[in-house]
Parts: sequence; structure tokens; C-alpha cells
Amino acid sequence: MSSPLKKSVELFYDVVSPYSWVAFEVLIRYKTIWTNMDLKLKPVFLGGLIHESGNRSPVYVVNKGKYNFRKDIPRLARYYQIPIRIPKNPSIVMFEKTSLTAMRFLTAISTEHPEYTEKLSRELWMRAWSRDEGIFDKNDLMTAAKMAGVDDVISESAFAKVTDDGIKKTLRAVTTDALNHGAFGVPTIVIYINNKPEIVFGSGRFPILATLLEEEWKGPQNHMSFFKPDENLNV
Repeated sequence: MSSPLKKSVELFYDVVSPYSWVAFEVLIRYKTIWTNMDLKLKPVFLGGLIHESGNRSPVYVVNKGKYNFRKDIPRLARYYQIPIRIPKNPSIVMFEKTSLTAMRFLTAISTEHPEYTEKLSRELWMRAWSRDEGIFDKNDLMTAAKMAGVDDVISESAFAKVTDDGIKKTLRAVTTDALNHGAFGVPTIVIYINNKPEIVFGSGRFPILATLLEEEWKGPQNHMSFFKPDENLNV
């Protein structure tokens, strides 16, 4: 008797988003729990997604920004045991600088060497949202790649392609795909049920996702965390 077909689940994310990091880690943990899920990582450019959808970033809504950075993100970090620490200037990380080069670099690596996608994504989040380090220039990205175990030759080749039309088009196409599903920010999760896409937004709706997958939500599963206990820092 053949096993049932898995349901494709696409995670659209940008490493400039701490909420995306939460969704990323949780779904990685659940890959072996939800046997009905075929998880696919989809790097997008959040700046383009916000602009094209007409959304507004929290920097323009003072109370929302305060809530996100002072309450919501620290609570999520503790609950899921992810070492998120708010940078000294989160608005610079998220809004004043751009993640475009980082996401093109990640796209270039993912396109030719998808085996590094998970580790490199995590290392970029660690730099921006745990160690308050940059993810914006070549040195930042090459250092992140080395920490993720990517060979220097592969990293150099990938960085050389961040200005190539092919990588630009690939990232733009995935971002447009998210937009076409109705995305207005990240993390956006798209699950295909009978070939029909269903969108789930944010890092707080995993029980809904479980229901759509006909699986069970079993909480944060912190024992499966990638991080060691001493890395689960207070935020």
C-alpha cells in the first residue's frame, strides 16, 4: 500500500524579519513530526513585497513598533527558545537598510546548492537578530556563509551573481509568486490542498496550519531546537 501524498507547504521569508525566523525554526522542527508536510523554503524580498502590496511597515505605526519589539518578539523568543535579541537599532536593520543583496545572495546559494539554504538562512538571522551584526555587505555575507559551512568557492560564485539578471529575476519571481497568493508581508505560509493554495500569515497560527494539514499541533517542541540551552538568551 502506497503512502499518502504529502501536502506541499511553502514558507516565504526574508532574513530581515524576526517573525520569519520563528516560523522557519518551528517548521524545521515539525518536518519530522508532520509526516504529511513537504516543506519548501522560499526566500523573498520583504521590501518589494511591502511596496507592491501597499502594506505599511511598523516604523510608521509607533504603538505597533513598540509592541512588536518590546513585547511580542521577546515573548515568542522565550516561548520557542530561539535566541532572538533585539538590535540596538532595529529600524535600521528592518527598514533603513535593505536586505536585497542578502536575499539575492541566499537565492544564488539556494538555486545551485539548496543543501545550504537552511544553515545559511539561520546564520543570517543569527547575525541580524541575535548578535546585532550586519547582513548588508560582502564581508557580512561571506562570513555568514563560512559560518554556515559553505565552501569559499561557492560563496564567491554566489556573491558574483547578486547583480546577474538571472538571480534578480529568480528572487523577483518568488516574491511575485507570494504576492499572487495574497501575501502582504512575511512569514507567509502557503499550503496546497488538492492543488489549491491556502495562505496562512504570521508566526502564531501553527494550530491552523496543523488543521489544514490534518496533523496535530504539539506545541513549540523546544527539545528539537537547533540551539543549545546556553544559546537561549534572555531578550
